[in-house]
Amino acid sequence: MLNNLERVQILSDLLPSMQCFHGSTMVIKYGGSAIKNINLKSKIIEDILFLYYMGIKVVIVHGGGPMINYWLKQMNIEPKFFNGIRVTDKDTMELVEMVLVGKVNKDLVSLLNCSSNIAVGLSGKDANLVTASSFFSDQPDNYTGKVQAINLEIIDLLLSSGYIPVIASVASDLNGQTYNINADSVAGAIAESLNAQKLILLTDTPGIMLNINDSSTLIKNLNIKQLEDLKNQNIILGGMIPKVDCCVKALKKNVGAAHIINGSIKHALLLEILTSDGIGSKLVA
Repeated sequence: MLNNLERVQILSDLLPSMQCFHGSTMVIKYGGSAIKNINLKSKIIEDILFLYYMGIKVVIVHGGGPMINYWLKQMNIEPKFFNGIRVTDKDTMELVEMVLVGKVNKDLVSLLNCSSNIAVGLSGKDANLVTASSFFSDQPDNYTGKVQAINLEIIDLLLSSGYIPVIASVASDLNGQTYNINADSVAGAIAESLNAQKLILLTDTPGIMLNINDSSTLIKNLNIKQLEDLKNQNIILGGMIPKVDCCVKALKKNVGAAHIINGSIKHALLLEILTSDGIGSKLVA
């Protein structure tokens, strides 16, 4: 157990970080196994609240892949992916919207609001926050989407009023057609539009590794050129592709830094943001 002096020393050591980040904006993409494990979820919520009370403007974007896959299997629908992006037919789209907007989003909002009334749940449809278009334009029955435009009006209103927007990655196109959009891409697009200081992706992997089966090959710091080289060498593959792509795009649009970290580590967010070594991969321009 820490004595009182040790506790105060820890707070004192945090002061430079608190001064540096106070008033900044961070976009956190919450996903992976941490979204369905109640113990992990509670620690992530604690971290987000800590950042909020430090004076950081926090925006949460979430997917819910594990939850979606569970319910698809309950309905005897086989999940399908292409380059790490979910392929979404009509039946899958209806289920995705129910799970993300009706279940995952409201669970997160409820947990955040247990301590105070600070979280507001949204999807991309609300106030046309996200305008979508088809990811597969040659496949009219595929409702996998991409971000066409971001409308910051509702996010700016909530942040300026002291709220945490919690956004499900479902949106409509200009004709009202609903699309499922990769949550990493939505988080990246919102971070770009906000000129966020940080974009943080919570995943099930330690970060970017030279060997995906060996966590000791984690690369702590990378720039855009190194990321492109790793893609060309087929070291960055599968579900990591959309994560890296959205980070690179955000960095090119003046987002300060992007982080890919393992959300299953206790207090992962605080360890990455408030310690000098971090726990995952930090990406810069």
